[in-house]
Amino acid sequence: MKKYLMYGAILLALCAALGALGLSGLYWWASKDLPGFTKIADYRPPLVTTVYCRDGSVLGYFYREKRFLVSLDHMSPKLPMSFLAAEDDSFYQHDGIDPRAIMRAFVKNMQAGSIKQGGSTITQQIIKQLLLTSEKKYERKIKEAILAYRLERYLSKDEILTIYLNQIYLGGGAYGVEAAARTYFGKHANELTLAECALLAGLTQSPSKYNPLRNPELAVARQHYVLGRMLELQWITQPEYEEAMAQELVYKSMEDPSWQQGAWYLEEVRRRLIDFLSEENMQRLGVSLSRYGEDAVYESGLHIYTAVDMHHQVAAEAALRKGLEDSSKRRGWAGPLRKLAKEEYDDFLQQEAVSPGVLEDGAWVKVLVTSVDANGANVRLGAYRGYLPVATMHWCRKPDPKLATDQVPSIKDARQVVGPGDVVWASVSLPKERKDDWNPAELSADEVVPLALEQYPAVQGAVVAMDPVNGDVLALVGGYSFADSQFNRATQAKRQPGSAFKPIVYSTAMDHGFTPASIVLDAPIVYTDESTSKVWRPENFEGTFSGPMLLRTALVKSRNLCTIRVAQKVGIPAIVERAKAMGLEGPFANNLSVSLGAVEVSPLNLTEAYTTFARGGSWINHRVIRSIQDAWGETIAEFKSESHEAMSPQTAYIMASLLKEVVRDGTGARLKVLNRPIGGKTGTTNDEQDAWFMGVTPYLVSGVYVGFDQLTPMGKWETGSRAASPIIRDYRLAVEDSYPVMDFPMPPGIVQVQIDARTGQLAGSSSDETYFLPFKEGTQPSVVSGTPLRRGQQDDATSGEELLKQMF
Repeated sequence: MKKYLMYGAILLALCAALGALGLSGLYWWASKDLPGFTKIADYRPPLVTTVYCRDGSVLGYFYREKRFLVSLDHMSPKLPMSFLAAEDDSFYQHDGIDPRAIMRAFVKNMQAGSIKQGGSTITQQIIKQLLLTSEKKYERKIKEAILAYRLERYLSKDEILTIYLNQIYLGGGAYGVEAAARTYFGKHANELTLAECALLAGLTQSPSKYNPLRNPELAVARQHYVLGRMLELQWITQPEYEEAMAQELVYKSMEDPSWQQGAWYLEEVRRRLIDFLSEENMQRLGVSLSRYGEDAVYESGLHIYTAVDMHHQVAAEAALRKGLEDSSKRRGWAGPLRKLAKEEYDDFLQQEAVSPGVLEDGAWVKVLVTSVDANGANVRLGAYRGYLPVATMHWCRKPDPKLATDQVPSIKDARQVVGPGDVVWASVSLPKERKDDWNPAELSADEVVPLALEQYPAVQGAVVAMDPVNGDVLALVGGYSFADSQFNRATQAKRQPGSAFKPIVYSTAMDHGFTPASIVLDAPIVYTDESTSKVWRPENFEGTFSGPMLLRTALVKSRNLCTIRVAQKVGIPAIVERAKAMGLEGPFANNLSVSLGAVEVSPLNLTEAYTTFARGGSWINHRVIRSIQDAWGETIAEFKSESHEAMSPQTAYIMASLLKEVVRDGTGARLKVLNRPIGGKTGTTNDEQDAWFMGVTPYLVSGVYVGFDQLTPMGKWETGSRAASPIIRDYRLAVEDSYPVMDFPMPPGIVQVQIDARTGQLAGSSSDETYFLPFKEGTQPSVVSGTPLRRGQQDDATSGEELLKQMF
């Protein structure tokens, strides 16, 4: 008997030894080509980069996978608990492998004859997702178990769970619990209720199958299972369970503002980030990133804090769109979008179906003209009927760039504009008495929608608004529609600014012996370029000449010939030097045409230069991005604008005062409606190809450009005053109430005196028109206009005619 027991013991020991040897061999075989797992500790999945406005609201996102990194302490406490109940309730007890779950899965799989159930722990799931494939093979499961065991000794349980909750895909394009919370409930992960947490946890088994937006019944059934498991595990109380079971779930996605309002600004941020985050630049700055360039922007989960103010951005976008639409209409009617045969009507109306929600006052829709008479056109818009009265077609003249819209009679017969089968743009245009009670949802099939004919503009433009104190770009608009063209005319287009360059010329003159009361001549001039022998005969915009006038008036009325004579006196090199000192990039030609703005600049660059007048002599670099932080909130870079001295405070103040005169009495008069101290300057290039307007106050500098992308005349009188200044006016009307009334502060060394508008001398009793103008102390006139001169005063006071003889 003892002999058999001994043999049995030996056999058992031998089996055990063989088993141990087999397990060792199996372990050696499975682990010989295992991937390294330590990189999981440096968990850096593809994350969403978030771009913020200056007030902390979200401007937009950049991502390839919609995942937001969130730590356990920034989740609802019930959220990780729900996932553990659904996936791995013994997570905090096992060592990465749960033998009970494995045995249970083994039995199920043997019964099924194939791998149906995995029995994987959360740790094993991380290993599978980040290091191994998803194939259902026992070899992979063995490797998974080995790596899970090792990982549990390398990371804490909380770290592993954090990785899991950020990595898991939960359907609807949402990776991780934060993205899922935003996608399904419009909340952050720390705002979820128990019922919502349980629903998200139920998605893990099959995100597509249990997607609550597509299959709410299946999702809720799975949610009930998770809640039942939590109650069974005593992780929630019976009252908590009942309250969660009774909660009505409301599904909604958190709004994604990307590429909507502020799309131009967001795109400019994206372009600059890609350049700044290049590997070469980061190495130069001593910053180490796991990704660089475009990969960093789309996968690193950065936090980008920008300077955009959405109140300014929205106002600027609206003002530019209106300005371009008005400009388009002043050129006349370009014709319908298309013309349909009668048999095509039904197909078009089905394709262009209109929902009541879009029929708000001012909203544009495509409409089909069905019949026309002299008074207007009957149209169809989807299933609804509308009417276009001829009064809304008054602008629809035949285009002729040689004639301004003011010179052409208004259209009185709608049949001259549209015909049956025409597809055109129209806007909902409610009469005042219907605006308050208009409800598109209550429209009947027989009700007629009041409409106005519209035209999609081909002309383009740009708006830039800067805070001159810190250089922040508050608004940046690069065109009419970002959806149609992503070319940013505010930063990428370079066009001649025309007369908007003249303040640079006149500021140079102030440092070369001129004053606002200097007499300059507005008369024809012929200039021969010595280098090319070309003859240049510049003219004023109006083609007229006014003779001697004050330098103040020459700028206010934007007289080209006066400007050229001033430029001749001070010299082009001095003007170019001043332009460069104000931050303009050039290049600059060495001829007099530069004085009239024959140098290409971007709207952003010119706006920077104009901050010189707002800041009392120094200009400041623009700032689009204020700071960049990594996914965990550590600062990668901060950006501060630098100021650069360009002129004396006295010269800057005189120029700011003259720019206010442009608004008070000159080409910038449309801005008088602001009823605030504001300076401005128009700019128009040859043949009205480009129109500009710059608006300046101590707290806000804004610039607008209007023109076709291909150099093309915009039409007669499409000047900086008519085409551009209304855009700045409308924009600033919307934002000025955000600032207290503020004038340009007067520096020491300035005196202000009343000047005779004709002679430039001190105003006297015989002065018909006068101006109150600033002078550098010691340069102000000393003789009263109309006073007989005593002996010895002849050298101090000269008539306008005598001054002209001296200067020219």
